[in-house]
Amino acid sequence: MSEEKDFSLLENRIKYIFKDSRLLTVALTHSSYCNENRKRGFSVSNERSEFLGDSILSVITAEFLFNKFPEADEGFLTRTRAALVCEDTLAKFANSISLGDFMLFGKGESVPSGGRHRKSTIADAFEALIAAIYLDGGMESAKAFVLPFITSSVDSVIKAGTEDYKSRLQRIVQQTPEEVLSYTLVGEEGPPHDRTFSYEVYLNSNLLGKGKGRSKREAEQVAAREALILLGELDESDA
Repeated sequence: MSEEKDFSLLENRIKYIFKDSRLLTVALTHSSYCNENRKRGFSVSNERSEFLGDSILSVITAEFLFNKFPEADEGFLTRTRAALVCEDTLAKFANSISLGDFMLFGKGESVPSGGRHRKSTIADAFEALIAAIYLDGGMESAKAFVLPFITSSVDSVIKAGTEDYKSRLQRIVQQTPEEVLSYTLVGEEGPPHDRTFSYEVYLNSNLLGKGKGRSKREAEQVAAREALILLGELDESDA
């Protein structure tokens, strides 16, 4: 391996020791590392783990909020969950355990583009880490890892009272149950270490907005913002 990492330091930090260390290695392997080391057997990045971790995080957070706020309506629960699992919040969680320092990057991603500290990259790695813990130790182990982050942040998230563009658009659309909101990935540009994603958001079959971003989340948010402007729910000058 061209980049040596002492993952035991991370295991001590997150208070979880892996039975299968390969799961942790995959969770911390960026696609740029695979691209540069494919001939040496490194063919699996953390992208699939990120997909699984995102779903597990959503379930754990939803259950926590459902139990913590028994009188809250669906709108409050949805907005709070969205704020707790958004890219900015997950990046803060990742930074609190210095997750980027343990990741395996290709040379082109780690240094010139600052990938080790990019919000989208470490937020994705945090989700991949959740998936690795789940696969290694089950749901209870995943909850034991995730819940301290959620419980320590929920009050500040509620106090901030912020609602991202996707959540705001979803809330508006849900007022008409038969309407279907969907996001479609329509393009990817750039090298693996510096991708730009393009998304479109549709209401049924009607295009409402387009967006580009350095991560899929960012592109979806930009598309949702454009949709809100089109629907007259947001001024174009609003941040």
